[in-house]
Amino acid sequence: MQISIELTLTPLQSDFEEHIIKFIKSLRASEFKVLENPLSTQIYGEYDKVMRFLTQEIKTAFGDMDHVLVYMKLVKSNRSEYEPHF
Repeated sequence: MQISIELTLTPLQSDFEEHIIKFIKSLRASEFKVLENPLSTQIYGEYDKVMRFLTQEIKTAFGDMDHVLVYMKLVKSNRSEYEPHF
């Protein structure tokens, strides 16, 4: 099953930028399609593989920071090729 996930990592500490960059670079280095915009990062792929990968990456990010939020939106389908028709 293909999924699309939108992620926003929000460190609640003063050195937030380095942690966001590290997290995005780990997503970029994955085998999955990753798209970025100024507010979030999207990752696309097969459900079990993406979720296994994200579980480890989020755990690593949580281990690197004292206070952090991760917002996730999941869609059942790969929406990476979506283009508005209006």
